[in-house]
Order: sequence, then C-alpha cells, then structure tokens
Amino acid sequence: MSELTSDPAELADNLQSVVGALVRRMRAASPRRAISLSQISILKRLDRDGPATVADLARADKIRHQSVTTAASTLIDRDLIRRTTDPTDLRRKLLELTPAGRELLTERREAGSGHLADLLDERMTAAERKQLSQALDLLRRLID
Repeated sequence: MSELTSDPAELADNLQSVVGALVRRMRAASPRRAISLSQISILKRLDRDGPATVADLARADKIRHQSVTTAASTLIDRDLIRRTTDPTDLRRKLLELTPAGRELLTERREAGSGHLADLLDERMTAAERKQLSQALDLLRRLID
C-alpha cells in the first residue's frame, strides 16, 4: 500500500495512475470489438443523453469537431449510430444510437461490471467496499 498524502500534485498523479490502470483492466475484460475510446464515449453519451449533433458531442467531451466527425463516421459505417434529421430544425443532422450500438454498450457494461464486481468481492472486505463507496462521493465532486 502506498503512503497516504494530502499534497494535491502527488495525489493527482497517484489517482491518475490508479484510475488509468483500472480502466485498462476493465477494457481488457470487455468484449473485443476494435472500438476506440472516443467511439465508446460517443456511444455512451448518445445512450445517456439521447440524439445529438456532432457539435454537441464535441462540446460535451471538449474535443475537436473533426475528431467527433471521424469517430462518428466509423460508427455509422458499423451501424452503431445513424444520422437523422432534427425534427425541430430540418437543416440539422442528429446522431442517434442504433439497436446494434445499444447492444454493444450493454455487452461491454455487463462484462466490465461483472468483472469489477468479482474483483471487489474477491479482493476487498465488506468494510473496504464501504470505504470505496464513500470515496466515490469525493471523486464525483471532481466531475460535477
């Protein structure tokens, strides 16, 4: 176990390292369907927030419009999302999740959540899981 610190820079470095390793482990446990993190991010945002424009997605994830356009094109080619016309403004095109896109997200969530739940059960006591649950509230404050 590493030494406890309250130094913001050291804590940020440790947090980034641990979260990064956890994300890599979860991705390794997910079904392999050659899909990038930016593509997964688009799918998750469309699933959570509903149809959106490329500009909306770029703004929400703070990435370039062109990056979203490229990732979205691949997702459209794979029938994971589709373009539709915005019913309130016929000039705008919306991106929305297809049933295949929703299925891919469900598969990844189930595989990842199941794997993580197994790890939590195997490697942590009930008291440690409670501590982790409390720490999640602190982490949520960083993203809200």
